[in-house]
Amino acid sequence: MSTNPVVIRQVMAGLRNSGYVRSEKGHGGGWTLTCDLSEVTLRDVYTSLGCPSLLAIGNRTDETGCLVEQAVNVALDRAFRDAEALLLSRFGEVTLAALNADVCKRLAARGGSHDLETNHA
Repeated sequence: MSTNPVVIRQVMAGLRNSGYVRSEKGHGGGWTLTCDLSEVTLRDVYTSLGCPSLLAIGNRTDETGCLVEQAVNVALDRAFRDAEALLLSRFGEVTLAALNADVCKRLAARGGSHDLETNHA
């Protein structure tokens, strides 16, 4: 996944704490889904991960002494809140089952098997 293993462990721990996955140690161990994919949405996953920041842009400081920054913060604050609310609403509409079906369809179109362990790239 081209990221630090600590990031993956943190993500998986959040999903485990919410009951979506379980881990098994030792040879042949790893992570296993424990939920019904049709009942879990991207919003559920987002919540399980501690509700990280959704937008990479936003007000740098809430209490700034700069009058220009204060004016810009006020002007953009509602837009940021509206964008985040819309994004979270859409997250709630997408189930893991829908994502899985889309991935399987894409794999079939590529001529691959449904073995996600080896065909996720």
